[in-house]
Amino acid sequence: MLRVRPVHFTSRTDSWKQFLTALGMVQTEDDGGWHVFDSASGRLALHGAEAGSGQDGHTVFGVEVGDVAEFARRTNLSAQEDGTQGGGAQPAELVTAAHGETCRISAPDGFSFMADKASHAAQCADADPALAVVAVWYTADPEGAVRTLLHVGARPRPVPDNDETADFTAKNGGVLLVRPATGASRSGLGFEYDGGLEPLRDRLTAAGFAASLTEEAFGSTLHVANPDAGSPNAPATVWISQRRPMG
Repeated sequence: MLRVRPVHFTSRTDSWKQFLTALGMVQTEDDGGWHVFDSASGRLALHGAEAGSGQDGHTVFGVEVGDVAEFARRTNLSAQEDGTQGGGAQPAELVTAAHGETCRISAPDGFSFMADKASHAAQCADADPALAVVAVWYTADPEGAVRTLLHVGARPRPVPDNDETADFTAKNGGVLLVRPATGASRSGLGFEYDGGLEPLRDRLTAAGFAASLTEEAFGSTLHVANPDAGSPNAPATVWISQRRPMG
């Protein structure tokens, strides 16, 4: 299995809980400073952070899998079979973290992310069925990022033009995007909505979140005031894009 589940560090946990609830997500884990919210497609984990720290307002790219060791084996086998491993290095490595055994995936651009064992398998049936969690990988090496996501079993999704962007879906929920960028590779967070954004905007506004709708080249995007506003690591808004029909 493969499910999108980034981790967002914040000193404003309560504000984020209110925002995610207004989005239509449902909390399925609550363990001290660790809170997991399910959408109909993908999850988001909130982790407490000290206000103004380097982590506050930062999102870490991440996924969930069923069997960590088997996931690592398959990922390394996929890399071997397409002949892209350099110097014999394996992209997937089993490591022990504070929360237990996990798998670290390392990419050619120096970016790495964790594949953790899913604590529960089923998505919450009460979540808004139109919402999906989106994890973004910004990189100066989009080709290497694309190969890495193919190795982990992400499924390519058509994009509207032939640039260096790439879209993927995960078998068990969520969207992964590769976007070209200068400088060090980094992660980002967003959402997709399979339906009209106006009712969602109204729902968020009624919950006290300032939201504005913009028309962009390939569809509409809703920009919502970031609950982390004021943190040096946080963008001004959180975006929710309207899912584009694919052929």
